[in-house]
Amino acid sequence: MKECGDHGYCKRRRIIRRTVFCIILFVILVLLAILIVWLVLRPTKPQFYLQDARVLGFNLSAPNLLSSTIQITISSRNPNERVGIYYDRLDVYAAYRNQQITPAYNIPSLYQGHKDIDVWSPYLSGSFVPIAPYLCTSLTQDENNGFLFLYVKIDGRLRWKVGSWTSDRYHIFVDCPAFLTFDNHATGPVIRFQQMSTCSVDV
Repeated sequence: MKECGDHGYCKRRRIIRRTVFCIILFVILVLLAILIVWLVLRPTKPQFYLQDARVLGFNLSAPNLLSSTIQITISSRNPNERVGIYYDRLDVYAAYRNQQITPAYNIPSLYQGHKDIDVWSPYLSGSFVPIAPYLCTSLTQDENNGFLFLYVKIDGRLRWKVGSWTSDRYHIFVDCPAFLTFDNHATGPVIRFQQMSTCSVDV
C-alpha cells in the first residue's frame, strides 16, 4: 500500500475527486429525470384540420402571373393531457402542385394549453405571383374540368411545455389538401370547398 508523503496534497486530491464525482453524478441524475419525464409524458403532435376554404378571387394573366384571394378556416387541437404547446411561428400559404402561389400569412405566436382548440380564418392573398408556365396550362385545364386541387401549408416552430420545463424549438410542417369545384352562375364561376380535410403534421 502506497503512502502519501504530503498529506495535505493527498487530502486535496481526494476532495477534488469527490467533488468531481458528485457533480457528474448530479448531472447524470438530472438528465435521467428529464428522460423519464419525457418518456412518461411523451408529447403527441398537434392535430390540424382545414374546415373551410373560400376562393374570393382567382385570375391568370399573361405572362404566367396569378392573382388570388383565398379565405381559409383552419383549426388546431392539442391532444395532450399534460403537455402544452408554444407556437413561436406559424406561416400559412397556399400551394398548387408544390409551388407556393400566395405570400405567407403569419399567425401571431400563442400558447396552446392541454386539450385546447384554436381556430384561425386568415386571408391568403397574392397579386401577380409568377408561376411556372406549365402550371398556367394545368390551372386552365383544371378550371375547364370544373375542379381545383390546392394545398394549404403551414411552416413553423413550436416548443413543448411540461410543468415549468420548456423544450427547445422544433420544426413543424402541416399539409392540408383542399379540393374545390367550379359552379357556373350567371354572375360568374363560384368555387366551392367540398369537405373538411384532415391535415398531415410532421414535427
